[in-house]
Amino acid sequence: MISFSCFPDHVRGLIEAGQRISNRSYRGRYAPSPTGDLHLGNLRTALVSWLRARSHGGEWLLRIDDIDTPRNRSGAVESLQRDLLWLGLKWDGPVVFQSERRGIYASALSALRRMGKIYPCRCSRRVLAKTSGQDGQHSVYQGTCRDLGLFWGWEYGRLPSWRLRVGNAFSEKCGDVILRRSDGFIAYHFATVIDELTLGITEVVRGEDLAIGLMPQLAVMDAFFQQPLRYRHVPLLLDSQGRKLAKREGSQGLEYLRAQGMTPPQVVGLLAASLGLTTRGSELTTLDLLSDLINRRSALDDLLNP
Repeated sequence: MISFSCFPDHVRGLIEAGQRISNRSYRGRYAPSPTGDLHLGNLRTALVSWLRARSHGGEWLLRIDDIDTPRNRSGAVESLQRDLLWLGLKWDGPVVFQSERRGIYASALSALRRMGKIYPCRCSRRVLAKTSGQDGQHSVYQGTCRDLGLFWGWEYGRLPSWRLRVGNAFSEKCGDVILRRSDGFIAYHFATVIDELTLGITEVVRGEDLAIGLMPQLAVMDAFFQQPLRYRHVPLLLDSQGRKLAKREGSQGLEYLRAQGMTPPQVVGLLAASLGLTTRGSELTTLDLLSDLINRRSALDDLLNP
C-alpha cells in the first residue's frame, strides 16, 4: 500500500518537520497577497486570526502570498505590514514569502510527478467552460485529459497545466486540481497546502469567501497522506449595499480612517463591534480585546464557520 514514506527524503523531511512544530502548540497564520492596500474586511480577518492564536497561547505567522508575481503591486508588502503593526497585530518570527519558497514547491511537485499522481492538461478555458460540471459556485473538472498521455513540454506555443489525479472522495467535489498553471506559475491551492504542512500550521482562519477552496486543498493534502487542518471562516464585512469589500474597487482601508483622525483603539473597536465582540463605539487595544476574549473564548468560536 502506498504511504507517505514513499516520498523523497527532502519532501518527507519538510513535512515531518512541520508536523513536529504543529504538535507543540497552536500555530496560525495570516496570508495576504500584495496586490494592493488591505481593506477593512482583510483587517478584520487578520484581527480574528490573531485573536485565535493569542487566545490559545500560540504563534501567529505572517505569510505573503506573492508567488503570482504579475499581480503584485510595488509597496504593498510594506503597506500591509505597517497597517497590521499600527493596529497592534504583531506576528512571530520573520515574514514568510512564497516567492522565496519556489524550490520547496518544485520538489513537492516533482515528487508527485515521479509517482504518477499528476498529468498534463491542455484544456483551454473554452473547453473547460463546456465540459466542467458545476458544484455550487465552482466548476468540477471532468478529467478530459487524465488518460491521454499528453506531452509535458511546449506545444503550439503553450505549456500544459499540471493536474492532480484526485482520489474518489474528491472526484465529484472538486475534480482533478491544477497544481501548476499553463503559464508556469505554481497554483494557489498547491502552494498554500505545502506552506500549511511545512510551516506546521494547526488552524487556518480566513474569510468566508475562501471557503470555496477547501475541497481542492483537502485533495492536495490527501495526495500527501496528511490529515486536514482545522479551517474556520470569518463572515464577510459587507458595504452599505450588501456587497463584499474588494481591493480592486478601492474599498476603504486604514488610510481613509486615519485621515478622519481615528486612532488604533477606535478602529479595533469598530472591527470588533462589527463582529459582535464588543459594543458599538468601544475604544480598546488589541491586547484589551484579547484579555476580554480569553475569559469568554466561546465568543470567538461562535462567530466562525467551519
